[in-house]
Amino acid sequence: MSETGHASAHGRPGHDHGHEEHDRRPPAGPAAEAAPTDPVCGMTVKPDSPHHLQFEGADYRFCSAHCLDKFRADPARYVQPVEDGAHAQPQSQAAAGDVEYTCPMHPEVRQIGPGSCPKCGMALEPVMPELEEGANPELADFRRRFWWPLPATILVTVIAMLGGLFDPLLGAARPWIELLLATPVVLWGGWPFFVRWAQSIANRSPNMWTLIGTGVIAAYGYSLVATLAPGLFPESFRMGGHVAVYFEAAAVIVSLTLLGQVLELKARAETGAAIKALLGLAPKTARRINADGGEEDIPLTHVHMGDRLRVRPGEKVPVDGIVLEGASAVDESMLTGEPMPVSKTPGDRVIGATLNTSGALVMQAEKIGSQTVLAQIVQMVALAQRSRAPMQRMADRVAGWFVVTVVAIAALTFFGWGLFGPEPSWAYGFINAVAVLIIACPCALGLATPMSVMVATGRAASEGVLFRDAAAIENLRRVDTLIVDKTGTLTEGRPVFHSALGAPGWEEDQVLRVAASLDQGSEHPLAHAIVAEARRRNLALAKPERFESSSGIGVRGVVEGRPVVLGNTALMDDEGVAWKPLAGQAEALRHEGASVMVLAVDRIPVGLVAVADPIKATTADALRALREHGIARIVMATGDGLTTARAVGRQLGIDEVMGEVKPQDKDALVAKLQGEGHVVAMAGDGINDAPALARADVGIAMGTGTDVAMSSAQLTLVKGDLRGIAAALRISDDTVRNMHQNLAFAFAYNALGVPLAAGLLYPFTGLLLSPMVAALAMSASSVSVVTNALRLRRARLTHL
Repeated sequence: MSETGHASAHGRPGHDHGHEEHDRRPPAGPAAEAAPTDPVCGMTVKPDSPHHLQFEGADYRFCSAHCLDKFRADPARYVQPVEDGAHAQPQSQAAAGDVEYTCPMHPEVRQIGPGSCPKCGMALEPVMPELEEGANPELADFRRRFWWPLPATILVTVIAMLGGLFDPLLGAARPWIELLLATPVVLWGGWPFFVRWAQSIANRSPNMWTLIGTGVIAAYGYSLVATLAPGLFPESFRMGGHVAVYFEAAAVIVSLTLLGQVLELKARAETGAAIKALLGLAPKTARRINADGGEEDIPLTHVHMGDRLRVRPGEKVPVDGIVLEGASAVDESMLTGEPMPVSKTPGDRVIGATLNTSGALVMQAEKIGSQTVLAQIVQMVALAQRSRAPMQRMADRVAGWFVVTVVAIAALTFFGWGLFGPEPSWAYGFINAVAVLIIACPCALGLATPMSVMVATGRAASEGVLFRDAAAIENLRRVDTLIVDKTGTLTEGRPVFHSALGAPGWEEDQVLRVAASLDQGSEHPLAHAIVAEARRRNLALAKPERFESSSGIGVRGVVEGRPVVLGNTALMDDEGVAWKPLAGQAEALRHEGASVMVLAVDRIPVGLVAVADPIKATTADALRALREHGIARIVMATGDGLTTARAVGRQLGIDEVMGEVKPQDKDALVAKLQGEGHVVAMAGDGINDAPALARADVGIAMGTGTDVAMSSAQLTLVKGDLRGIAAALRISDDTVRNMHQNLAFAFAYNALGVPLAAGLLYPFTGLLLSPMVAALAMSASSVSVVTNALRLRRARLTHL
């Protein structure tokens, strides 16, 4: 395994139990194919792990004692019998072609195919998204269950809410019509919820589905009894001669919950976009050179280590390897984030999925499949996304206690009225218990956060700030440390002409004209910048009579009959040019963040040409605004050289600067700062930033950067302007405040409504809260939450 892969494997914390035997690296080579896999969490385990257990003749090894204990408690849950009955097979070792799914909140829950988590009821998602992936069957199913019965939900709600208008027309048939309309909504549309409700009870894991299922069953069950046997209810609960029914409450709960699930599944489907974009970087084929000298295009999966491959100009390098023949400039921005191609000659290493820009190369494959650097980056992004705990974790913990409390109150209400209430005591007990369950149904609680998020994200989008999920909105306001990439984030991300200095007897324009005349034959980005500046100044360029590129060090040629050399000091030494008198000026330019080239004519140094990546005009103001907002620590981490990075840091007042960092170094830096207790945001625009963007508490991508960076990040600045972070911070503050207000509304209704529904005020006032009033209160709480969330549309946002 490469040094890059090694660092990525050990630069990441494991899941929420012991980590002493974890090895999350992808398998590498034939020897690794037999590496044992933890049947509980699916991680690769060292063969000598001390945590192992014999079961049905097979030896299972585990990453930690925690997983061993879980397996020992219920082995059948984690193994899958094979047809010959010889031994069991870990579920994580799925048959070829099968897709393994896991719960984002409980990674130990794994199964083949989609479904719902038996612990929290959340929809499972693929362990590793695939590049070619069909439609989510669960999302398609929920869409059908939402849209098809929706007209019935609307109609039954209108009939119930405007009952006085419909009673003369419908009369005694009204409850039967409501039953007819609500039944398909509840029984067919809400069937998945009842399954999850039953699972939560069977697994003794109360969650939001327990409340939703209980509320729907209570409203529908009560109404069904009231329709079929209205004589069971006391006269005081009759309205217009018949017992009130609440089919509309059951139908609305189901439809609203289905809508929420559709929105959630659509949003969660985007979490795999970063990995799909990374997988799409690799070419589909490679051109192999056979032993007889013939060449053929083969699928990438047919490439073996040691194969000789030809990479033509404009093609992607198929796998990691070493250059055998040829010279070219390779665009490695997908790995380094730097825009300037890197020269490659025999003996240099090339990385799979990088772009060969100019010359033809013959290479030897050294790393294939999961061993490549691209595969390591894919693995890091996948693990970083999986390791992020969703905000729903805390909500489910609260819901667990909330469910138990509500059910207990409903039970106490039923038995309290039944044993000690006035006649008909048990009827009163049943009705009041139903009222408790209806008013406690978590519609407002479920809408409190999503409504704030939906409104805030729309408002933010109008300002060019795109949030990917609610966790980003919640976490951004707590950020105290910001890591920024340089190229494309602090700077423009493209080389431009900086300056030209002439030796005694040479003017600046003379130096620039000769350099640009020679560089007309080069396709290097630095040459483009020099030529563009000369043309902007309307300098008369001469056509080079001879041109030669020396990969990595510069160019040679003949201009107007005189030999000209333009390049770095190594090229000057090769040509015997005494460049040292210009060394002081060259170093001063480098300290300004520029790349410096020496120009020599007739082997005499005549001047310097400098090209730089300019700092964005808005960067300094953006950093000032962020510091004022409370982000006291800003760290620059870039793949560029340390001298250039420090020069940019000095100009922007950034004291902590890291240069020449690789993707795993940025990832490790984020983990280190998080380990010190900081809440970390990472801002970048390149593929090399993807692992760190995914690991950070909030990843911030420049909209002018790569799709992979934007898919890995939780926050994208469409305009590529760091000032957008200041606007995002304001949105975060306003939205979290709005969420707290919504939750207060939701809990206030429950805190006031549940005691009333239970009849605690009856001894003092003689009044009871009927299920109709409970349903109205439930609706009122939802309206309050929605109305409050909509205030975010009018929030004032300022960048600076």
